[in-house]
Amino acid sequence: MLSNKIYKHFFRELSKYFCIVLFTFTIIVWTVQAVNFLDLIVDDGHAVSVYLNYSILNVSKIVTKFIPLSFLLALFLTILKFEEESEFMILWTSGLNKMKVVHFFFKVAILVTFIQLLFASVINPTVLNYSRTLIKSSNLDFISSIIKTNQFNDAVEGLTIYVQEKDKNGLMKNIFIRDDNQILKGFENSNDSSNMTIFAESGKIDKENINYLSLENGVIQTENKDKEIQSINFKKTKLLLQGMRTKTIQQPKIQETSSVILIKCMLNTNSEIFLLNCPKTKSKIDALSEINRRFGMPLYIPSIALLCSFLLISRKDSKRRGIYKYFYFILAFTSLILAEILVRYSGKSYTYAYLYYLIPIISLPALYLILFKKFYYENLQK
Repeated sequence: MLSNKIYKHFFRELSKYFCIVLFTFTIIVWTVQAVNFLDLIVDDGHAVSVYLNYSILNVSKIVTKFIPLSFLLALFLTILKFEEESEFMILWTSGLNKMKVVHFFFKVAILVTFIQLLFASVINPTVLNYSRTLIKSSNLDFISSIIKTNQFNDAVEGLTIYVQEKDKNGLMKNIFIRDDNQILKGFENSNDSSNMTIFAESGKIDKENINYLSLENGVIQTENKDKEIQSINFKKTKLLLQGMRTKTIQQPKIQETSSVILIKCMLNTNSEIFLLNCPKTKSKIDALSEINRRFGMPLYIPSIALLCSFLLISRKDSKRRGIYKYFYFILAFTSLILAEILVRYSGKSYTYAYLYYLIPIISLPALYLILFKKFYYENLQK
């Protein structure tokens, strides 16, 4: 049938626009984020491979964010193209009921809704959690990059390094190191020592082995549990820097936590029960908002399809037709913005959460009924 060919053609065009728009948004936002992620190398001293893997894995978060907007733009552009090429006119003159096209739009929207649900509730938290694992399990590979002159460098928790000067060859002068967590190794510390302070006239990262810091002409002071200080003078010594980790957030954030865990946390009323990654009471607002974002936000996608279906209404006045064209697009776009804003407040209470889910559920039959009456009235006028 002619209508089936049109539907297949429409679906191909819609898919093409959807992929192009989604890819464009993703690549732009990912580029900006990739620049921000350079801090992992510059400030935190992680390897380039860690930076690249972490940046690429964050693509899933961007894709999830832009699926609804990409669908709206793709559907709007496809409808406009079919109108300009008079392909819809062929369907109307052949006697096809416009409600069948609305049903087609709705079926495509349901498909996109399932894709959004899959990404938001399963793929995205899993991938983001894995990206956090990369940071958690990685060591510092560029120690020299985190050591800046004339400031106290504390990128590594429990370790503070101060360097007065550093030349282009990497030679550092007047070095102060404070180790409160027994991070540095290279000589035997007493078992009861709790922290260590090192002063050195000069030092340099070993060229042959970047995991070693060579120091010259200094003193090592260790303080035991009884607050007794022991001093050791040295002419040359090497400190093992391997295995150090930065203060980069290693605990998974709420958006990186499994949906199953989040739901269990919200249903858990016994504060004595411990669940992995379960947010504290003060963070449960964010947890509920995140659940609503994953499972509630996709429900607004079918409403977008119905709002765009109003573009199929026949209007004799071409000027008014142009106004209505952008009116319904702005209306659909505004609904997405409101959904994004409201989801942040939906975590304040279960009442707000219920309302957030009820809005698309109630609006769907209302919009469908209006469309049905509009197209039924058009058929009576023919």
